[in-house]
Amino acid sequence: MNFQERKKKILAALDEAESLSVFELAEILEASPATIRRDLGDIAEEGLLMRTHGGAMKMENPVLTGFSEKSGVNNTVKEQIAEKAASYVQDGDIIFLDCGSTVFQMCRFLKKKSIRVITNSLPILAELIDVPSIQINLIGGELNKARKAVHGDKAVQHINGYHAHKAFIGVDGLSAENGLTAHSEHESSITTAFIRNAGQVMLLCDASKIGKDSYVKFAELSAIHTLITDADAAKTAALRQGGLNVEIAG
Repeated sequence: MNFQERKKKILAALDEAESLSVFELAEILEASPATIRRDLGDIAEEGLLMRTHGGAMKMENPVLTGFSEKSGVNNTVKEQIAEKAASYVQDGDIIFLDCGSTVFQMCRFLKKKSIRVITNSLPILAELIDVPSIQINLIGGELNKARKAVHGDKAVQHINGYHAHKAFIGVDGLSAENGLTAHSEHESSITTAFIRNAGQVMLLCDASKIGKDSYVKFAELSAIHTLITDADAAKTAALRQGGLNVEIAG
């Protein structure tokens, strides 16, 4: 049985049982626990299940992790958030842009600015490469073809060699209780490096992700200078009480 076949069986089993241990899945699939652990890690990075201690549980709303799929969701809202975010960028700025689909939407609003962009996103590279006023520093490392982005230890080392005035990042989950969370350790490590090496951190996050938690906890609310969102005051009240500055787009 290959990975794709095991993946279908694992997701079907979780859909029925809600949560299962590695050993229960190993028995169902007649595979070794080591194989199941590896499969669960790979499937979790696709955002299709949530890892637990010793196993996995069903995701209530499986995410679309491929860039092409994500970039087509909530486009109007993403454009409003991106336009608001781009208004914070001044000529002469050095900025980090992550590989999120909302951050990508900033490109159209940056093309008249004279800036330097440091990014791990191939779509951002393609969108800005012919803009004379924008210098691009493409982060090196291992390519994730689905996300069209560069990840890995080498990418983090690359980021650590630079400082940006501002970082513009996305997130898979945001809550007052658990801060910023992500579906993937690879993406969270890149985002953490951006946060560590930026003077200001701007989080672009639509209302659907607020109040939800994902697999990997990687930053506290205090790491973010400004949240840019379409969520109303009621939904962001707990975040404001936690000390987060919130700007409403649209």
